[in-house]
Amino acid sequence: MDEVRYKPIGVIHSQFKEPKGTPIQPAGADGIDGTVELFPEYAEGLKNLENFSHIILVYHFHLSKKSSLIVKPYMDNQLRGVFSTRAPSRPNPIGISVVRLIRIKGNTIHVRDMDIVDGTPLLDIKPYVPEFDVREVEKIGWLEKNVHKLSTSKDDGRFIK
Repeated sequence: MDEVRYKPIGVIHSQFKEPKGTPIQPAGADGIDGTVELFPEYAEGLKNLENFSHIILVYHFHLSKKSSLIVKPYMDNQLRGVFSTRAPSRPNPIGISVVRLIRIKGNTIHVRDMDIVDGTPLLDIKPYVPEFDVREVEKIGWLEKNVHKLSTSKDDGRFIK
């Protein structure tokens, strides 16, 4: 199979200057504002996005260390397979966050519930649509006993280069 390459379409800006101390999910970043600066050549693609209350940001974990298939995730002390976690050090270090869209001004998107480090390369934006994206689930694996830790869990630096 050929190599797959992506070119950033913008840069994410937040108050978090390093991974350590950053919320680990948007639900743990309630009320934290940030911006998404789309490169000018992509600005036309923002047309009609202002009609959505939430968007999905797809980005590159540019500060993550080399991936491992076994990791100790943030909200647990046991080693887990990386694909059963949201750890940023992955074979393809791609992150996703569902954030609240506040407003769009020019090529800048103002968002809330920001859990992303300042300077992170943006790969894509998609509208969040509950009918597409919300599913009833029966189980959430090892997180069932740990998900209550989300509001107090922060990046502790374990996945930084």
